[in-house]
Amino acid sequence: MSTPAFEPHDHHRCVHTALAEAETLARQRGLRLTPVRRRALEILLERHGAMGAYDVLQRLSEDGFGHQPPVAYRALEFLVENGLAHRIRRLNAFAACAHPGRDHSAAFLICRGCDAVAEIPADPLRDVLQSGAEGHGFQVERATIEALGLCALCQTGAAP
Repeated sequence: MSTPAFEPHDHHRCVHTALAEAETLARQRGLRLTPVRRRALEILLERHGAMGAYDVLQRLSEDGFGHQPPVAYRALEFLVENGLAHRIRRLNAFAACAHPGRDHSAAFLICRGCDAVAEIPADPLRDVLQSGAEGHGFQVERATIEALGLCALCQTGAAP
């Protein structure tokens, strides 16, 4: 399976499609994708990577949305709660969801060279984790799978 984070692609189209999906999802669920929430998502979509809340806040502030931390945190919390973004705990950062509105488990491939973040399906990994946990009488409620390594471009030294 290819992932746009590590391969050349039409990024403008990628962002446009993701925003359209987010707007459709919000409409279907009766959610308000306010200007600050939409802009926070646009900021996350600008590159296939993760951004800290303060980086998002700085960009929101530059765009006239205020400079107090709750502005960014509330927008990011809304995006995460509604399946439009994920929190990448290893990086203490956020990334736009590659499959908004779809019930799925995600795993994240984090390139330590270029900081790109790719989201891949983690349902098979979650099944293995749950199976192992059941052997210990444990019920998994939430799991975040994050793998650190090098993308193909960074392995060859061709990353920008």
